Amino acid sequence: MEKITQLFKKKQPESGEIYLIVGLGNPGREYRENRHNIGFMAVDALAEKLDARMGKVQFKAITGQARLGEQKAILAKPQTFMNLSGQAVSSLVRYYKVPLENLLVIHDDLDLPLGTLRLRPGGGSAGQKGLGSTIQQLGTQQFPRLRIGIGRPPGQMPAAAYVLQNFSGGDQELLKFVLSRATEAVIAFIENGLDYAMNQFNGAIDQE
Repeated sequence: MEKITQLFKKKQPESGEIYLIVGLGNPGREYRENRHNIGFMAVDALAEKLDARMGKVQFKAITGQARLGEQKAILAKPQTFMNLSGQAVSSLVRYYKVPLENLLVIHDDLDLPLGTLRLRPGGGSAGQKGLGSTIQQLGTQQFPRLRIGIGRPPGQMPAAAYVLQNFSGGDQELLKFVLSRATEAVIAFIENGLDYAMNQFNGAIDQE
């Protein structure tokens, strides 16, 4: 297999930079509203904002394309189930020759409360199976990610059960703000870079 790192040295399209925005989740109607699928929800919200039709199936992912000025964005939702997400991500990275710094993986995070976003330039998976698969398939931890808090499970509930539950009715209003803010953060990442997006969007969301 051709190494990912070798592909990043190739020239980017003349029309501008190319970005790959991946939301992690599980495919299937029964998982659609789960906490674990907030990455999918964020990509769907972004697709709606950018008027990108998510209908093409390629490399085990549902994809769509959008433009922000001269920048081209590929939006993707892997359909391999969470723990194999890296298969789709790595294939899309190779096919579109996306520099790792232009890859953004969006996923749920148990260690952050709902209403908190955290952009990072790299790091470990912290037990998030989709992120772990992506790290394994790419062979590196050094790619940006957007962590969206979903909070810890109540009482003694196992985390595995909690993430596969739907957001409660009381969380729905805040969830709307979260997805809107996540969309703004991704657009800022594409238009202004990771450092700018981190400075503007990391932290708790102000609903005022």
